[in-house]
Amino acid sequence: MRRHPPNPAPDLGPRRRQILAGLLALGGSGVLTACSEPLPPLRVGSIVFPTYEYAFLARDLGWLDERLVRLVELPANTYSLRALAAGQLDACQLTLDEVVTARSAGIDLAVLLVLDISAGADAIYARQPIALAELRGKRIAVESGANGAVMLEGLLNAAGLAVSDIRTLPMTLDRSVEVFHSGEADLVVTAPPWSNRIEAEGGVRVFDSRALPNLIVDVLAVRRARLASHAATLRLLVSALLEARQHQVAHPEDAARRMATRLQLAPADVPAAFMGLHIPGLAENRTLMAVDGPLVQSARELLHLMQAHGLLRRTSSAGHASLPPDLFDLRFLPATLGSPT
Repeated sequence: MRRHPPNPAPDLGPRRRQILAGLLALGGSGVLTACSEPLPPLRVGSIVFPTYEYAFLARDLGWLDERLVRLVELPANTYSLRALAAGQLDACQLTLDEVVTARSAGIDLAVLLVLDISAGADAIYARQPIALAELRGKRIAVESGANGAVMLEGLLNAAGLAVSDIRTLPMTLDRSVEVFHSGEADLVVTAPPWSNRIEAEGGVRVFDSRALPNLIVDVLAVRRARLASHAATLRLLVSALLEARQHQVAHPEDAARRMATRLQLAPADVPAAFMGLHIPGLAENRTLMAVDGPLVQSARELLHLMQAHGLLRRTSSAGHASLPPDLFDLRFLPATLGSPT
């Protein structure tokens, strides 16, 4: 297939060029270390997921310099959590339940931005039409963790069944399509972009996250120890993610072309990968993350669910099997966003 020449990246604008130049001169933090040496770049982990692509889109557009922000690609968020635990990442794009998991393991994370709220994107598929009353005894493939537990519990509640009434098979999301076609399981719990392929290849949607408002949420989470040292870089990153979304809205074809390769989709199929994802803007982020806002309650619900399912480590002096009042940190949200170019 002939490739179209890439469109030139939008001009950064004088304000953004000044910010980038200043940050590069100061090592990305706005301050120098005691040895007057620039700080290393902020290492941000990410798997393949539609809204996680805003970071890569921003980089492709020239809005994130690799000397300031290094995007680390990982196959699954289980690897992201391991890398955080090993000190190999400073920040990560995660689900809110994974933030709770990390905190229970002693990794002190703060949430700086809400990337999306699942409103139908996470779904459970069967190969043939099946009624909820027929789920007893079925094999359901699901990724370990609270996302899978939330989806599974929602399905079983809707069907009036208990976990003992079905068989669960562990899998990672990147194996969703393979497991769906192999016949290893009768149903598969999955999310974009794999759900798009399953649906396109005849999968029958049995249940989805519309029945579970505000419980499956993707966020940008950062080690609290990096908030001061990399403050200016974090402000740049948060703004770049929000503005990448603006670019997608203003220039959908260009954004789709740039995102297609990592999503393993044709550019024409990229918009469908975002269906079922509610993507909050700047003002809604402030509302969602406010003290006693909607996501504070969601985080509490996830904590209780994960404790009930034995998904968290026992509380220890190093762990945080509770939620701090400042889990969500609004200080890095910009006052305003620039117009998309």
